Amino acid sequence: QGQLVESGGGSVQAGGSLRLSCTASGYAYSYFCMGWFRQPPGQEREKVALFNDRGATYLADSVKGRFTISQDSAKNTVYLQMNNLKPEDTAMYYCVVADLTRRDWCPEDDYYWGRGTQVTVSS
Repeated sequence: QGQLVESGGGSVQAGGSLRLSCTASGYAYSYFCMGWFRQPPGQEREKVALFNDRGATYLADSVKGRFTISQDSAKNTVYLQMNNLKPEDTAMYYCVVADLTRRDWCPEDDYYWGRGTQVTVSS
């Protein structure tokens, strides 16, 4: 059974920064998609940042220029560096992983999910 463990959430003022970490264990995909979704209060989940094993990345338009996704493959860890945070970034952030054995790119759903880490940005 695989596991995704997130950390790094917290409360910051607008303009501040946070770095989220997610360490994966128990997944043995040669081809994979990994990254972050978020769910703001009262809203649906949305994609934030994803990458695949071939190095392609996706960033939501709302976070481009402020968020960066990176990985440390030796540690099976993915990071989300969030700079210039805005109140609208307030959400529960979830780490996800998907098997890309039969896909070219990250799916819309069909992920394994972490439990989430809360990010709160005050104005």
